[in-house]
Amino acid sequence: MFDGVAKRYDLTNTVLSFGQDRSWRKATRAALDLKPGERVLDLAAGTGVSTVELGRSGAWVVATDFSKGMLQAGAGRRVPMVAGDAMALPFADAVFDAATISFGLRNVSDFEAGLREIARVTKPGGRLVVSEFSTPTFGPFRTVYMEYLMKALPMVARAVSSNPDAYVYLAESIRAWPTQEELALKIEAAGWKNVKWRNLTGGVVALHRGER
Repeated sequence: MFDGVAKRYDLTNTVLSFGQDRSWRKATRAALDLKPGERVLDLAAGTGVSTVELGRSGAWVVATDFSKGMLQAGAGRRVPMVAGDAMALPFADAVFDAATISFGLRNVSDFEAGLREIARVTKPGGRLVVSEFSTPTFGPFRTVYMEYLMKALPMVARAVSSNPDAYVYLAESIRAWPTQEELALKIEAAGWKNVKWRNLTGGVVALHRGER
């Protein structure tokens, strides 16, 4: 499915998020507090747009994604890329100073196993930031947002995406995703500590940060 949306993936994301995707990437980089020379895992990196943003910090960042089509679509970006399964990462134990997964944790078939696997490859004291769609905090806005997801989002996707049917799945997966507090508890259960979160765009997106 993700191979099928790779061709126009970045454009579609920008249109569907009304351009907010850029600010979400910047917020993720800030939350990671990266230092030059650190080794960073950018999981579910897609075409590598997020990896380029993280690399502005001076850290060494590797894009990893299950979809080879996504990685091929971003092959022109000058970042290291590795195909890999989030539940069986092709990296040794405790090799990364920090790790992040943006808008991809929902797509891991057992995301709790994925969180444990990220913990395995992260050094003790290392940082994790999960950037993911979440639950808007203001009731009336939440109602409007959910209506947009189920009705407008697939319609917009038909106009700009190379595989609009995939965005029906996107809408359904967001609606079924845990709340901010529920996800924080699952991150802690997977081996992370000091887990906190903050909302972006009224809770449309939440950044969860933890330490190994």
